[in-house]
Amino acid sequence: MMRTTSSLSTIALLLASWLVVADGGANGSEASGGSQKPNPKDQPLAIIVNKSNPVDDLSYVDLRQIFLGQRSYWPHGRKITIVMREPGQAERDVVLRAIYGMAERDFNRHFLQARFTGEVLAAPKLLSTARGVKKFVLNVPGAIAYIRFDELDDSVKPIHIDDQAPGDPGYKLRVLLP
Repeated sequence: MMRTTSSLSTIALLLASWLVVADGGANGSEASGGSQKPNPKDQPLAIIVNKSNPVDDLSYVDLRQIFLGQRSYWPHGRKITIVMREPGQAERDVVLRAIYGMAERDFNRHFLQARFTGEVLAAPKLLSTARGVKKFVLNVPGAIAYIRFDELDDSVKPIHIDDQAPGDPGYKLRVLLP
């Protein structure tokens, strides 16, 4: 029962942080009748996989389970390899907050404990650039990662999250660039 309470608390925290990210800092201008102009520094964060991966859409819950290491294999049997950007990058901060529901320290503790207990075999692969992330995903059929929407090219496949593509207005994973 303790695990269920903890899980519910984590889900509540996750949903709260996800809504903040999804809001993108809008101050209700649409509700007040004004039109909200897109912020050129507000970019969707595309979740990407290898082009050979048959998965086209994940629920937000499935995405979270994958990134937490709770699911190790794709439905077609290929091992999942998680790719993260290095600490301090805006894209990583969004993923930590919106998908993991954790701060950097909690994220590190989670994977250290999961590796120690055997829940996961490997921590996520760390890469410093979008180019490196795309190259890794291109070469590792089971990889899953994230890049800014404007960094997408045809070497990788963006997937839908809860039936929303990275360019869709309702897409919730967004990063505010400096």
